[in-house]
Amino acid sequence: MAQGSQVIESEDLETLQWATAHLEHPSLAARLSSMVGTPIEIAVNLIPRPIYLRVRRRADSAITKSLKVAVLSLRHDVETNPRNTLYRVLAASTGAVGGLFGLYALPIELPVSTTIMLRSIAEIARSEGEHIHHPETQVACLEVFALGGHAESDDAAGTGYYGVRAALGWSVSHSARHIAVHGMNAKAPALVRIISLVAPRFGAAVTQKTVAQIIPVVGAATGAAINLAFMNHFQDMARGHFVVRRLERKYGRELVQKSYETLCGTPQ
Repeated sequence: MAQGSQVIESEDLETLQWATAHLEHPSLAARLSSMVGTPIEIAVNLIPRPIYLRVRRRADSAITKSLKVAVLSLRHDVETNPRNTLYRVLAASTGAVGGLFGLYALPIELPVSTTIMLRSIAEIARSEGEHIHHPETQVACLEVFALGGHAESDDAAGTGYYGVRAALGWSVSHSARHIAVHGMNAKAPALVRIISLVAPRFGAAVTQKTVAQIIPVVGAATGAAINLAFMNHFQDMARGHFVVRRLERKYGRELVQKSYETLCGTPQ
């Protein structure tokens, strides 16, 4: 069907409905709460402020470093079919380290986990018809990290899927143009900016995960399960994101966004 068609086919509409449900109602907090036996939002608020700030500082620092490493890893070829199970196993393995050593493992465990997740995200993108070596696709992979959590500065108007994409829009297009001309260099100002915008939202999700791992001391098995939930969460975000992008290529962004907002009940 040519782009600009006025009707989305029923099968594609069902797929868009799945994407809408996952992108607008991310379930990371619920998954983590069921594992530690306490609502994770409450657990975050109960930890002493110095420990909370320490987690966020460590998280923000590690996020920037790990995203830079992960961005560079996108140079390599990926398989046509996403190897989701492989990446879940790898995530569980790194989570076991976090479960054993808690906050002290964060500077080591988080960069490794983030790189693994971005490799998984890249393969999901390719499975939805993206060209992984295209600069726009590479930056779109980074966008996924902004979709899985809410920054403390978010307002109600900017927390939905299309609100996040709009907020990142200029930086995404500028970064893609830079990559197209100069290649992938994580120290380039254009990529530093997109990472700085993604980091606070990803950092909120990382804080939830870290709190789940340190209150109480959960051990290797639960740490692995927590990291597995973290990976599942961002794989769902990636699948939803690249499903929407695929449908936008097929039908045009205006129609897909209108249908998306209708499905999630956003007023037109």
